[in-house]
Amino acid sequence: MKRYPLIADHGLVGDLQTAALISDEGVVDWFAAPRFDSPGIFSALLDHDRGGYFRLSVDAPDVTVKQLYYPDTALLVTRFMSPDGVGELLDWMPPLRSSAPSDTHAIMRVMRCTRGNVRFTLECRPRFGFGTDPHETLIDGRSAAFRTRGLCAFLQTNIPMERDGPHDVRGHLDLAEGGLAGASFTVAGPDAPVPPLPEGQEVEAALWDAVDFWQHWVRRARYRGRWPDMVHRSAITLKLLTYLPTGAPIAAPTLGLPEMVGGERNWDYRYTWVRDGSLAVRALLDLGFLEEAAAFTGWLTDRVEERVSAPAAGGRPLQIMYRVDGDPSMPEEILEHFEGYRGSYPVRVGNGAAEQLQLDIYGEAMYALGQGLGLDNKPTYRGWQAVSGLLDWLADAWDGPDEGIWETRGGQQDFTFSRVMSWVAFDRGLRLAQEFGRPAALDTWRAARDEIFEQVMHSGWSDRRHALIQSYGGDVLDASLLLIPRAGLLNPTDPAWLSTLDAIERDLVKDSLVYRYDPAASPDGLRGSEGTFSLCTFLYVDALARAGRVRQARFSFEKMLTYANHVGLFAEEIGPTGEQLGNFPQAFTHLSLIMAATTLDEAIDALSNR
Repeated sequence: MKRYPLIADHGLVGDLQTAALISDEGVVDWFAAPRFDSPGIFSALLDHDRGGYFRLSVDAPDVTVKQLYYPDTALLVTRFMSPDGVGELLDWMPPLRSSAPSDTHAIMRVMRCTRGNVRFTLECRPRFGFGTDPHETLIDGRSAAFRTRGLCAFLQTNIPMERDGPHDVRGHLDLAEGGLAGASFTVAGPDAPVPPLPEGQEVEAALWDAVDFWQHWVRRARYRGRWPDMVHRSAITLKLLTYLPTGAPIAAPTLGLPEMVGGERNWDYRYTWVRDGSLAVRALLDLGFLEEAAAFTGWLTDRVEERVSAPAAGGRPLQIMYRVDGDPSMPEEILEHFEGYRGSYPVRVGNGAAEQLQLDIYGEAMYALGQGLGLDNKPTYRGWQAVSGLLDWLADAWDGPDEGIWETRGGQQDFTFSRVMSWVAFDRGLRLAQEFGRPAALDTWRAARDEIFEQVMHSGWSDRRHALIQSYGGDVLDASLLLIPRAGLLNPTDPAWLSTLDAIERDLVKDSLVYRYDPAASPDGLRGSEGTFSLCTFLYVDALARAGRVRQARFSFEKMLTYANHVGLFAEEIGPTGEQLGNFPQAFTHLSLIMAATTLDEAIDALSNR
């Protein structure tokens, strides 16, 4: 077992309320329960010795491992091939159907031998509360119970188990060709009784139920383009990262995975960003997943409405991120007892950026609401009051510095992208007011929209760079501006935009991969560097396709797909040697893949029809 497998050496399983990462060695080295943002139970990715893990592997010399997803599902298959035999491990979490939050979550694991003979080894080492909550371990036949404060976990298997130290269990099982064995790890409430041991027929029924659930869901997608496997895998990933009870998607299921190995850029992404979720609405609508798009739009409307009756500190209508249930509190702390992934310290839990002022989120929120309300879902009286109040607040607030989209910790600036998205907020607000005939301060909103446009094109423009730049008064470029043609501020073939696109290509694009910005030229308050940002690479493809540079866009897209891991997943960033960096998998990357694929398909089809 590797102490720290590569970030990309993992697949994702989940039940729509939480998720687990499983390495290509059959190790569950990340799992938090009962919710995405709960403390980790298996956190070996953050500290191999203190974090805990659940390993099911074939022990054999010269073993070769391959991993894949069962087609169009979230069921992960790990194959162990050795000279003596071939073993398979099938992992999944039974998807939850109820919109009620659940305390009970299970990781199901089925082992079988498909050729020859194999020996499976089981090690289960839970570490509750990120390794800070002690637990007692009880073994009774084929069941082991791990009880800690506020939580119980049960391991049930037909592998003979023995105690491994005071708190852990291990076991071995030899399987001949055709042999089958199973194991389940179930998390439940503090007083939960030991669940009945799943029998063979029950496990098989649960397996095919999960297969049917995912395959029926994917069949709803209306994508008929050139990259169905990658688009469908991205859609499944977005679904896995969405908290079913509220419809809120998280940015990633992990925390602390570094943007630079050994560095300090290690954040907690297990929360719902207004920005990410809002852009996901467009991706979901492109695929025909109207129910999921409407669910997030409803969650977002609730966040806007609740500030009408209970204004936040500073009077802001929205916070940039929330917990999946809408709780705005996520104080940032450091897990001082964890060494971090390959020594990437500090390991942060919670996210202090939640308190930042990021004015662009109001544009993304209105972008999402503008699309969501187009689903025959007219705004309620209270809802429109909240939206109208948001824009009235923004009319007084837009012309000021903020921390910007990338949540840098180097101080506030007059970021051009924040102004661009403020323009979007007023533009979409004006359209909604007209479409639904709602009362609004139309003259104020229109004046703000027009003033922002003139200011962006004047103060956000660098004559030296012949481009729109990151912040007023500077010359630094920023890949966030690649959203401009999609947002509609400029036509995708406007000379000013094409000149900006050329400048971004010269400064931020390396072999089709795109950096967010240059930290050396624009200090962000953090030490070290980072990789290329995968979201920005897909936005670059989108912008190229819209600008009519279709051949270049397609080649860039195809090259970017080669950086996906072995099961089609992307982290946040790509390092200098092609390694995946940052929290994994990242929803922002997968939603932008969907957006780029659909835009590129349309552009190629348009060329073909000329």
